[in-house]
Amino acid sequence: MLRSTTPLSRGMRVLVIANAAGAVLSMASSVVGLLSPGLALPGGTDPVTPLTDLYAQAYAARALPLGAVLVHQLLISRTAWAGRGLGPLLLVSGAVQVADAAIGASVHNPGMTVGGSVLAALHLGLAHRLARSERAEHAARTTGPGGLPAAERA
Repeated sequence: MLRSTTPLSRGMRVLVIANAAGAVLSMASSVVGLLSPGLALPGGTDPVTPLTDLYAQAYAARALPLGAVLVHQLLISRTAWAGRGLGPLLLVSGAVQVADAAIGASVHNPGMTVGGSVLAALHLGLAHRLARSERAEHAARTTGPGGLPAAERA
């Protein structure tokens, strides 16, 4: 779990676990939607239609594999933290959650709106923090004592 080339700070570890839990929650929501598509409808609307079923299936077709890959990269993969694949995956996951929140707002589904917003903030926040730490690591590798670039130290 949380294998990295450098140890994670406590704050980063909390963010990683929160992101993984959010991905699992999104996957669970898609399964619930498959079993009971009416939960995605605002109260007082028409009964479940074939279009509602189609929406639930399309949501699950996206949420299940995306969530599984994200959980794998966050908690299991030995290479995710050493490579650059996790940042773009978090950006895509965050964008998907922003879209989910917008859809939830448009159909007056507060759970989908709030859930999508919170998960978007988690995914995009971790992506930002990873990018910031990658820039700091790169700067540390390319500069030496006194802040001189490696080429000027030679």
